[in-house]
Amino acid sequence: MGIPLLDLKAQYQNIKAEIDQAVLGVLDSAQYILGPQMKALEAEIAAYCGTQEAVAVANGTDALVLTLKAYGIGAGDEVITTPFTFFASAETVAQVGAVPVFCDIDPVTLNMNLDLLESKITPRTKAIIAVHIFGQMLDVARIMKIAARHNLIVIEDAAQAIGAEYDGKRAGSLGHAATFSFFPTKNLGAYGDAGMIVTNDSSIAAELRMLRFHGCKTKYYHEEIGYNSRLDEIQAAILRVKLHYLDSWNAARRDKAKLYDHLLAEAPVTIPGVDPKAISIYHLYVLRTDERQAMMARLSAAGIGNAIYYPVPLHLQQAFTYLGYQEGDFPVAEQACRQALAIPCYPELTEAQQREIVATVVGD
Repeated sequence: MGIPLLDLKAQYQNIKAEIDQAVLGVLDSAQYILGPQMKALEAEIAAYCGTQEAVAVANGTDALVLTLKAYGIGAGDEVITTPFTFFASAETVAQVGAVPVFCDIDPVTLNMNLDLLESKITPRTKAIIAVHIFGQMLDVARIMKIAARHNLIVIEDAAQAIGAEYDGKRAGSLGHAATFSFFPTKNLGAYGDAGMIVTNDSSIAAELRMLRFHGCKTKYYHEEIGYNSRLDEIQAAILRVKLHYLDSWNAARRDKAKLYDHLLAEAPVTIPGVDPKAISIYHLYVLRTDERQAMMARLSAAGIGNAIYYPVPLHLQQAFTYLGYQEGDFPVAEQACRQALAIPCYPELTEAQQREIVATVVGD
C-alpha cells in the first residue's frame, strides 16, 4: 500500500458520517450558490481568524486577484512578494496588470527575509503580499510597520497557514486583508476548489462581495466589471464540518513534526527551521538536502510519497522572463528550490510509519 504524501481517504473515513450528512443537507435544500452554508462559513472563519469580515470566493487564486482589485492595484503598480512560493502569489499580481517584485527569503524559515524588504520599495510600490510558507507565519506586525512608513497595503497570503500563529496572533488577523485557499490538500481542504478573504475593513469586504458576483449588489444591476467567483454551498458545508477539527488536526501535525525533528536530528538533512515566535501548522514538512534525487529515489522505491516544493523559483519561471531576472538574483530561494523535499506529515500518520520514512530518508 505504501505511505502517501497526504491521506485524504483516511481523513474522509474518520468524518464520513458528518460530511455525508452535510452534503445531503445541501442537496435537500436545493440552495447551491450564495446560500446559508456559505454565509455561516464566512462568519465562522472570521471568528476563527479574529477578523470582522470574511468573504468566500471560488478559490485561493481568485481571493488574491479580487483583493488586489479591491485595493485598486493595477497597471504600473509594483507588489513585493517572495520568489519561493506557489505561482499564484505572483501570477495574480500580473493578472491585475501590476508588476511582481521579488524579495529573497530567510535561510532558516524560508519565508521572506524582512531585513531585505524595505530595500525593494520604490515610488511605484503599492502593496506587499506576505506569504506564510509551509504553514509558518511571517512577522506581519513588522511588515505593517514598514508598510505604514511607505503607505502600502499588506495582504497576507495565508493559503498554507490557516490556524498558524505569530506572537499570539492568528494568520489573517494582522494584515489589511488576508487570503486563504481551501484546495483539497490544504490543512482545511474542500472537496474541490474554494477560497476566502478576511479583513477588518467593511468597505473592502463590500467591494469584494460585489467583485465576486459580476460587480453587482443587486442582481442584474452592475456597478462595475466584476468576476464570477462564488463559493458553492456543498463546499461551504464540507468546510464547516472540517473547521471543527482544524485545531486538533494542526496540533497532530505539530506532534508529527516534533517526532521527525527528533528522529532526524543527527541525519545529514536540514529539518524545517522555526521562528521561536511562530506556531506552525506544518502544512508541509520540508527537508533540505544536497542529495535530493537519491533521497527521492529511495522514498519512491519504498512506496513513500514525496514531492518537491518548489522546483523553480518564481523569478526564473518562463512566464516571468519579461521581468528581466537572472539566475543568482535570489540565491537563497534558488538554493531552497534545489534542496527542498516534502515528506508525509498529516494527522493520520502513525509513529511506525514515521520511523519507516526516516529510515528510508537516511538510507538505513
